[in-house]
Amino acid sequence: MREGLDHWPFILASYVLAIGGTLLLVAQSWLVMKRAEARRERSRHR
Repeated sequence: MREGLDHWPFILASYVLAIGGTLLLVAQSWLVMKRAEARRERSRHR
């Protein structure tokens, strides 16, 4: 008799990590972009 390993928890965990990491990267990039735009606007008005 062969015991089977349920792969779905690992598959779901990998999707959660990949999607979560992508969303965090997008959010961080957006925040850095907004700060850079604000810094550019401040330097234009001086």
